[in-house]
Formats: sequence, structure tokens, C-alpha cells
Amino acid sequence: MINIVRFVVFYAIVGSLFAAQAQSVNTLSAQERQQGWKLLFNGKDLTGWHAYLGKGVGKAWRIEQGAIKLDVPVRLGNKAKDGGDIITNASFAGDFEFKADWKVSRLANSGIFFFVTESPTYKHMHDSGLELQILDDAIYEGAAENMHRAGDFFGVANARLRESAPVGQWNQVHVIRKGKQFTVSINGFLVQEHDLTSADWKQRLAKSPLKTAPIGSGTLAGHIGLQDWGSTVWYRNLKVRPL
Repeated sequence: MINIVRFVVFYAIVGSLFAAQAQSVNTLSAQERQQGWKLLFNGKDLTGWHAYLGKGVGKAWRIEQGAIKLDVPVRLGNKAKDGGDIITNASFAGDFEFKADWKVSRLANSGIFFFVTESPTYKHMHDSGLELQILDDAIYEGAAENMHRAGDFFGVANARLRESAPVGQWNQVHVIRKGKQFTVSINGFLVQEHDLTSADWKQRLAKSPLKTAPIGSGTLAGHIGLQDWGSTVWYRNLKVRPL
């Protein structure tokens, strides 16, 4: 009897420990707070975000079950009515680490942008920001390889692996810029790895749509953005910390 009681008590303790370690979405653990992580989305509203070159956030951007949702019932393939690209109020410079979860609807197209310069000089967010493609790759099924699939830096670099989850399932992205190194992992797989001082990186930018943007001349600072390209997409657990 004593052994059975000990067995029950042991597993009750283990269960409580696992429960305590389970982390709700859009929150920071004690360890993350100690490490300097900051939430970019509080899970309730879009405080800290605004429309690119605008004020407030379009009504197509909604909060649904703890996620930022661009709600486009009928896929448009361009900007949604009352949507538009959104960026963080804060601008980021120097070394940083960024994490987020994302999922897409059927044939959805979006992107997470880095180093966005908000200026009338750049009419659109994609004119200055480096886009990490968020996509249902079925859009390009049967097409030749390009730099437009999930995990690609649009117009700059292909992902080395295609590791995104199926439509409707969450993916985790992890971006690190430290010194000259810039890496992206999706679902635990390293998909982008670049030396920001290398001739290869500079040549890629020189041949890309970003050749005349600040990043094209080596400016690695700016806002983080989420793209509206006329299809339903979700984001949550957006967080960043300086390194």
C-alpha cells in the first residue's frame, strides 16, 4: 500500500511540474524575462503596431483565439479591404533574436519583414524591408524554383530546406542576427544562413528589388512588419530580444 501511495504522489508531483512548465501563448516565461525578451503582441489587441505609413490598424487585422489574424474570406491576391501592411511602433537596431508562430490558409501569401524603413521615399513596406516569405507553397506547385516560397528571403535567397507545416498548422520561426551572422530556422530546421559582410550577400542584395533600399547599402535597422497580400494568415507568440 505504501509503495502505491508513493507511486501516486510521485506522478502527481511530476504532473504538477509539467503543468507549471506549460507556457501559455503570447506570454513570457520567467527565464525569457530574465533573458530580456519582449512581447510584440499581447494576445489581446494590436497595441504596439500601426499601418505602414499610416495610423492605427485596418479592421481586416483581427484578434482570434490569441492570434493576429488577417481576415480575408475571399482570397484577393493583393491588399485586403481595410487591411494593409502593419509594422511595429518600435524600431530595432543592432544584434537581436526574434521568434514567432505562423500559419496560413489555402493558397495564402504573406511575409514577416525585417529592417523596414518607414518613409514616404518607400511607398510600400516591401520597398525597404527584407521579406521572409510566409506562404502556402501550393501556389507554386509545378513551377520552376524561385525565391518566393515559404522560408525564402523574397528576391534575395532561397531557403536551403522546405520545412513548413501543412496548411492550417502552426509553424515556428526563429531569427538571429548576431554580428555578421544572420540565420533563420523554421520548425527547428536551419533554412537561411548568411554572412552579412560577405560578397555573396552583397551581390544578392545588389541583384534584388532591395538594391536601392537602406539594407542595400548596409543599413541593418528598422521596424518588423507583417504583410497583407490579400489572404488569410495568422501570427502569434511574436517576441524579440537584443543580443
